[in-house]
Amino acid sequence: MSAVPEGKYVDIGDGLRVHYHDAGSGPVVVFLHGSGPGASGWSNFRRNYPYFAQRGYRTLLPDTLGFGYSSKPDQDYPLDFLVGALRRFLAKLGVERCAVVGNSHGGALAIGLALAAPETVSKLVLMAPGGLEVRETYMKMEGIRTMMKVFLGEGGITRESMRQVFGLQLFDPAVLTDDIISERLEIAVTQPKRVLTSLGVPHLAPELPKLIPPVLAFWGVNDKFCPVSGAHSIATSCKKARVMLLNECGHWVMVEYPDLFNRMSVDFLGET
Repeated sequence: MSAVPEGKYVDIGDGLRVHYHDAGSGPVVVFLHGSGPGASGWSNFRRNYPYFAQRGYRTLLPDTLGFGYSSKPDQDYPLDFLVGALRRFLAKLGVERCAVVGNSHGGALAIGLALAAPETVSKLVLMAPGGLEVRETYMKMEGIRTMMKVFLGEGGITRESMRQVFGLQLFDPAVLTDDIISERLEIAVTQPKRVLTSLGVPHLAPELPKLIPPVLAFWGVNDKFCPVSGAHSIATSCKKARVMLLNECGHWVMVEYPDLFNRMSVDFLGET
């Protein structure tokens, strides 16, 4: 039995297919997962999207190109390319307006979509989004250094190397279950190395004042992948923003504090 269940597929042109899960009905909420070996929408958000779906939202969990069961073309993966693919995905499904939830690289993708197509995004929920520091800053983070060493190293991807990387995502490594490792490993072995090595994200912090949608952001103060300084950038640069800092929390707020994240996010989406 597969560790990551298959959902639906949609062709977005140029021979590319996006895999996604679709649950609930009502206003649309799109969940955008982070990067790293083996990432997928379902694995990132399986503890979260049912809560939204049960409270009157249609939840869409696409796998970003290069991840999950979506197409993995042999090319570079700059943010503009992925934003364009996301826009085509939404158009194919007839989604004209939606709230967007994004963590890490998915947070950068959410910001990129809101900047490129502000009429599409009603609200943003961001968890430690990428792109708020220059690349050199990220390369100094323990989690990023370890991930690149494991993903590109000669030892290859194994359960132990995956545990080494993803244990750093969490404040409490005990939260890293065997199920999470299995979900990531199953996808990671299908990914070309070029996916992560070319996953370019521009410096988005100077663009934050241009964001139109209201923003709710979460950040773990023990994050070893995205510096917590990004929380201050959101709080001081976005026009309509509130930011929650969580102690004893790493990079995966939605995994370590799912109840709090789910409740606050749904309350935020319901505000007028």
